[in-house]
Amino acid sequence: MREKLLAVIPARSGSKRIPNKNIKIFCGKPLIAYPIKQALSCHIIDRVIVDTDSPRIAKIAKKYGAEVPWLRPARLAQDRSQYVSSLLYLLKRLQKEQNYLPTHVIILQTTSPLRAMRDIMDTWRLMRTTNVTTALTVCSTHPRLYYLSPKRDLILVNDTGNKSTNTQSWRQGYILNGCSVGIVKTRAFLKEKSVITKKTKAVICPKWRSIDLDTPEEWVMAEVLYKNKERVKNRIKALERRHN
Repeated sequence: MREKLLAVIPARSGSKRIPNKNIKIFCGKPLIAYPIKQALSCHIIDRVIVDTDSPRIAKIAKKYGAEVPWLRPARLAQDRSQYVSSLLYLLKRLQKEQNYLPTHVIILQTTSPLRAMRDIMDTWRLMRTTNVTTALTVCSTHPRLYYLSPKRDLILVNDTGNKSTNTQSWRQGYILNGCSVGIVKTRAFLKEKSVITKKTKAVICPKWRSIDLDTPEEWVMAEVLYKNKERVKNRIKALERRHN
């Protein structure tokens, strides 16, 4: 059976920390234009659908070439709604109304404008060359993770008993980088009802390209990095060569 890779771009309305985040102008274009353009230019992707509850977002998404076959029901677009439910709804309705069911779904978050095409291709290569049912992107983070109590007490979350203050003695920590890229086999997703399935592997992305736009501070940082991405990339390469 021919592989069919459906790109889904989630774009729920109602962002509170950055109002209208998904369609806010980022470096000259609405933020949602970036994943749409990237998906449309990727030869492995079969279709590009924006999953939104907003007529305004839908109109802009269509302008940039994405499909919006219908709006997400309000019950699936609340602050506490789980995206798994929305994706299940989308896939079941596509199969019922259009007789279309992809072999794979690739989720491209609008809030990852620094995602590169090679992130998509590296994730797809991992999917194709291993026995995984999910391949996604991560970035490194500090190996010690803390949270603050309501009284601001510092509490170590991942306490392994390692008391060394030298972080090199700890195992490297990783976080999902805003799920910049996530590819899941449709059959496994429908069975397990989770994007992170039992057989999941990860592609490591550079930290500077893994910023997830969730706050005004992150938005400004991402704009600076996006405008200077070639300079940043070349500078990092130069420093790596020097240290090697």
